[in-house]
Amino acid sequence: MTEEAFAELLRANGARVFIVGGWVRDALRHVRPHDKDYMVSGIAEADFQQLFPAAQKVGHGFPVYLVSIDGSLSEVAFARKEKKEGRGYRGFRVSYDPSVTVEEDLYRRDTTMNSMALELPGKQLIDPYHGAQDVADKVIRAVSHHFTEDPVRALRAARQAAEFGFSITEETIRYMNACRTELQHEPQERIVAELRRALQSPRPSVFFRALEQADILAVTFPELSLLIGKTQPPEYHPEGDAWQHTMQVVDRAAERTPNVAARFAALVHDIGKGMTPKEMEPHHYGHELRGLEQLDSWNRRVTLPKDWLRAGRFLIEQHMRAPLLERPGKIAALLLLVDKQRPVLRLADFNAVIEADHQSLPDYLVHGEALLAAMHGVSGKDAPSGLAGRAVGQWLAERQTAVLVKALAAVRARA
Repeated sequence: MTEEAFAELLRANGARVFIVGGWVRDALRHVRPHDKDYMVSGIAEADFQQLFPAAQKVGHGFPVYLVSIDGSLSEVAFARKEKKEGRGYRGFRVSYDPSVTVEEDLYRRDTTMNSMALELPGKQLIDPYHGAQDVADKVIRAVSHHFTEDPVRALRAARQAAEFGFSITEETIRYMNACRTELQHEPQERIVAELRRALQSPRPSVFFRALEQADILAVTFPELSLLIGKTQPPEYHPEGDAWQHTMQVVDRAAERTPNVAARFAALVHDIGKGMTPKEMEPHHYGHELRGLEQLDSWNRRVTLPKDWLRAGRFLIEQHMRAPLLERPGKIAALLLLVDKQRPVLRLADFNAVIEADHQSLPDYLVHGEALLAAMHGVSGKDAPSGLAGRAVGQWLAERQTAVLVKALAAVRARA
């Protein structure tokens, strides 16, 4: 069924039909929209089912149907009103009878840019809360106090600020702060989902800074909040404390790699500094070990994706060592260890985080792929026939190191 036929059938039966949500917002942002969601009003659910008997019902608390439109299964929801009666995003009483208007449905939504609709078939913009102007002004603004009724909206506003490069109004920041208590009881998978999308954004730091501005960083990501105010030697860190450094590093890493696990590793590489004793500052001796402990603590509180954990642990362990290595054997061992992190972390991803942290790379990492290729040209099968067990491993390490020395010398001679 085409979109036009879908709309005409509903209109012929007294209903109105709209495109809603992110598709409308992204069209106004001149970004290619993706999933198209529809909303209908002025029709009872039983009548809708008679018109579309093949539609699959997927909503539980309120009716949402999957309808084949223009060759794709699209979600079709009924216009609804919500009343908060309990805790969290499930604590709502929902009404969706035919009398609910499009304006009432849009009023319950989180921000003005997400509270617009295009009525079909002519795609007339329905914008009672001036979302189009806010999109033009690159502003995230809550529609009303109902913003606070789903606490994860606070994270979504921060995440969309990072994704779109928008600013958040002061009133919306206050609404985000009002979500503080309920956020502590939200299912952690919702928090991790927002974190993932924030890390995928062009500037992840915008997300975390917005949470800090709203004073909800400590209840969502307490391990990061502890970095605030942790002083560092100014000759190495003119940007300021460990928090400012971490925000710079995660943004630089985002410029260098799309790998979310690597970006997470950049986020947590210095997380141990949050546990540095006050009397030790501005130095952070041993922060790698404390960082591993903090990451494990975070994972006990929230089950983190396994690839994030693996990448995070590896960068926490290696981010201070990598730029300082000079002995060929140590360099060879680290390159081979990095190579074993695939597919979670490639050498390019590792380099992205190291460069983001130190703003430079040692030449052995710059030319790491060529050096690895040379070392992989030697295998244990080439060992003398009289060797066995550990002796083969020792022989292989020595041969790979010798190959690395030769290859690195050739690279440096060309530089």
